[in-house]
Amino acid sequence: MNIDPHAYNISIRRDVFDGEFLFEARIKELPDLIEFGETYEEAYELALDSIQTTAEIFVEKGRAFPQPGVPADDFSGRVTLRLPRSLHRALAEAADEEGVSLNQHMTNVLTYYSGFASGYKEASEIGWKKHQGDSTTKTVKSKQHLTLIHDASNEPAWAA
Repeated sequence: MNIDPHAYNISIRRDVFDGEFLFEARIKELPDLIEFGETYEEAYELALDSIQTTAEIFVEKGRAFPQPGVPADDFSGRVTLRLPRSLHRALAEAADEEGVSLNQHMTNVLTYYSGFASGYKEASEIGWKKHQGDSTTKTVKSKQHLTLIHDASNEPAWAA
C-alpha cells in the first residue's frame, strides 16, 4: 500500500501533559492515534511515521486503511436531488408546518441525521452492551449527550 501521510489531517497543540509542556499531534482520520513530542516538528514527524506504520499494519492484517479526509472547500454546498413525488410533498408539507423553506427543512433533517449517524458510529465502535431478555441493546452517550439505543432489529432510535 502506497499512502502519502502528508495528505492526512494532522492537528498539533501545545499543552501540559504529565506536568511538562509537550506538543500533542492527532490525526483526524485515525482518532485513536496520538503522538507527543518536545517540539512541534518532532510531534509532526512522529505523526507522519505513525500513519505510515499503522497503514503497513492494516495491510498485514488485510484491513482497509482510512483515506485522507477531503477539505470542505472542495464542495460547493449545492446538491441536485430527485425525489419521489410523495416524499417531495411530505417534505414540503413538513417545511410549511415548521415555517421554513423546503431547502432549510431538508438541511435541518440532514444535519440531524448526520449527527445521529456520527453518534451511532461512535456507539458501535465503543460497543458497550447491555442484555435485556432475548435481544441485545447497546446504550451509549454520544458527544451530544444523547442516549442511543440499538436493538436486535438494527433499527436505531433515540431513547426518551
